[in-house]
Amino acid sequence: MSIRLGDTAPNFSAETTEGVVDFHDWKKGSWVVFFSHPADFTPVCTTELGRTSALQSEFDKRGVKTIAISVDPLESHRG
Repeated sequence: MSIRLGDTAPNFSAETTEGVVDFHDWKKGSWVVFFSHPADFTPVCTTELGRTSALQSEFDKRGVKTIAISVDPLESHRG
């Protein structure tokens, strides 16, 4: 299955560092930047997510939400 810009992504729910998220309810019609986050504390992931966090106010101005999905358990993200 491939997803292209403008396609509707499949819905899912997940327990996150921000609480339980139902993807379609959470995004509420906004554009979303969705990261695949392969492992905690790797240089690339830390750089991408850190920079995205630093630019969050710019994403907010444009009505864009950001989210990352990871293979690591929730507790490992709290570090």
